[in-house]
Amino acid sequence: MGSTNEVDLTTVDLHRKPGGAGGPAEMQADVEALLAAPLPDGEEAVLLAQPRGFCAGVDRAITIVERALALHGAPIYVRHEIVHNDYVVSTLREKGAIFVDELDEVPDGATVIFSAHGVSRAVRAEASGRGLQVFDATCPLVTKVHVEVAKMRKEGHHVIMIGHAGHPEVEGTMGQADDGIYLVETEADVEQLQVPEGVSLAYVTQTTLSVDDCRTVIEALRRRFPQINEPKKQDICYATQNRQDAVKFMAPQCDLVLIIGSPSSSNSNRLREVAERHGCEAYLIGSAAQLNPAWLEGRKRVGISAGASAPEILVDELVARLRELGVKSVRPLEGVQENMAFPLPKGLALKRPQATGEAAADGDDVAKAPAVDAPAAGHASAAGTSA
Repeated sequence: MGSTNEVDLTTVDLHRKPGGAGGPAEMQADVEALLAAPLPDGEEAVLLAQPRGFCAGVDRAITIVERALALHGAPIYVRHEIVHNDYVVSTLREKGAIFVDELDEVPDGATVIFSAHGVSRAVRAEASGRGLQVFDATCPLVTKVHVEVAKMRKEGHHVIMIGHAGHPEVEGTMGQADDGIYLVETEADVEQLQVPEGVSLAYVTQTTLSVDDCRTVIEALRRRFPQINEPKKQDICYATQNRQDAVKFMAPQCDLVLIIGSPSSSNSNRLREVAERHGCEAYLIGSAAQLNPAWLEGRKRVGISAGASAPEILVDELVARLRELGVKSVRPLEGVQENMAFPLPKGLALKRPQATGEAAADGDDVAKAPAVDAPAAGHASAAGTSA
């Protein structure tokens, strides 16, 4: 189920949306039949959270790697995992991407892609100094936080970042300032934080935090530093909030919740925690192969969600595995329908067909990830949410 030796990863469509076409034909037909089935009272069933899986930033980042490979050929180097999902990384590696930890592993003259989590100013300077061709897959919502940090420091504020130590997004965001920036993760960290007396303070957050945990830390900051400056809009991204809200809605209806995502994925871990806090036993699994049948004993309702970096094919495979174990009904839940999309970097858009008498145009600025229903390029919108 879903192992790399069973599926030709070079042909996998990572961008297929929930309920869309593009998975293995027999599996997709199976899942569609399950979705159409009624939910008899008292019968074991699977509930599918909505929304789940890929967000616009992840879809864009993967598209950047695929488009760079198509236009420039393999190998294409990627600094860090493009997104935190083992299946995605394996698929792109099969297509010709080479993942590295640092730029000193990238040969001179090569093309390198910065991951969706963003990089520090020092990394950008190193790439520029070496003359590497760079395509930046940093999520635009992470870039927004980078801009906030730079602006806050320019205005003289010392910046407190709420986030998880060691996470690439945190390292990249804190690397937007040479000094005057501090990291906290918990209320206790806030109480123990040492800042110079009399400095003006502001805060930003990692985009993939638990909404509830983050709110608690922000309240602690406000109590200790009543004059602290706040970002104009929350930094936790729309996809993180939407997926957590969907699990909050689903978990009370379930005996067990399964979250598909990699252990290194911050937003996937937060979904598991949300389910547990709403009274439901929950597990984070990377694929259907990690499902323990013993978890299903005595369970009538199993809920499924997927982190923002997990492709829908992994949901399909898990549903198929659950059916093998006796589940007959699957019910997609109501939820927010997301329609956000982000433009690709210059140089990666496919050429538009040239009309008679029309000058050739690249169309770089308006290229979008292929499987997202998009508003105007660069506009961030999701039904019922804000970025």
